[in-house]
Amino acid sequence: MITLAFCYWVAGIMFAIFAIITAFDSSNAKRWTSAMFWALLATSFLAGDYLGDLGNGLLVLGLLGIAGTGQLGKGAQPGASEADKRAQAAMRGNRIFLPALIIPAAALIGTLAFKHWPTIADPKQATLIALAFGVLIALAACFAWLRPGHATPFRDGHRLMEQVGWAAILPQMLASLGAVFAAAGVGQAVGAVIGDAIPHGSLLGAVIVYGLGMALFTIVMGNAFAAFPVMAGAIGVPILIHQQGGDPAVIAAIGMLAGFCGTLMTPMAANFNLVPAALLELKDRYGVIRMQIGTAVPMLIVNIAFIYWFGFR
Repeated sequence: MITLAFCYWVAGIMFAIFAIITAFDSSNAKRWTSAMFWALLATSFLAGDYLGDLGNGLLVLGLLGIAGTGQLGKGAQPGASEADKRAQAAMRGNRIFLPALIIPAAALIGTLAFKHWPTIADPKQATLIALAFGVLIALAACFAWLRPGHATPFRDGHRLMEQVGWAAILPQMLASLGAVFAAAGVGQAVGAVIGDAIPHGSLLGAVIVYGLGMALFTIVMGNAFAAFPVMAGAIGVPILIHQQGGDPAVIAAIGMLAGFCGTLMTPMAANFNLVPAALLELKDRYGVIRMQIGTAVPMLIVNIAFIYWFGFR
């Protein structure tokens, strides 16, 4: 049976290749510490299960030490020229996006197939496994259709990852932070404080606090996956599901969407909001966030209404 370990191996091999490319990149003044950063990240995916808590903790401290002291550098390896890019775009038109569409299509088809035949892949991780297969299929399609050099996808991926920098590990870190908060009982503590502010027996009040809490904790923590264990433990499970008899699927799914509204409004979600501004060389570092607030606030209101309407029918 294919398990989540398959996804870890795919990601680990990719980061290991990035580490090797970095080590041989003489244009990067900090190539050895940068290579160590990507090598440590590769190790976390490839061997994290064997390192134990202490080993993984030391690995994370190593990542933070390299990034926090500014030892993560960038090379100056050139990509395709602007003329080549325009020529490829003119020749292939919108078909150039087909490989990118393979990934979500494979994720959808694979999820349905793996759940129909649960002996092939772990049904609990069907979507992630299908997504990893989608990436590999799209990569194979690009090789067959576009005929790039063997190292081109990895060099271009490496160059993009250097632009992203330390923010590449932010989703993992923030998701882990949510798990730590949940294990430490932060959700129960928050629930005890917030519970006093909700009018007794008020379903609407509890839903509003849950939705706003998901967005606010996401703004603080940078990721809805980190906020969810806290708010689910504080409001979602004990009050909305157990006391009010709400639908767990609706409360969890739309609650995450409410959290994602917070993602649109926070610099803590650096990989979503700050990195694009840097890649596009925007003058306003927070320009992406400013443009998204007008969408995020109405979406948050709608999501809270959806929880109230559809979670308790």
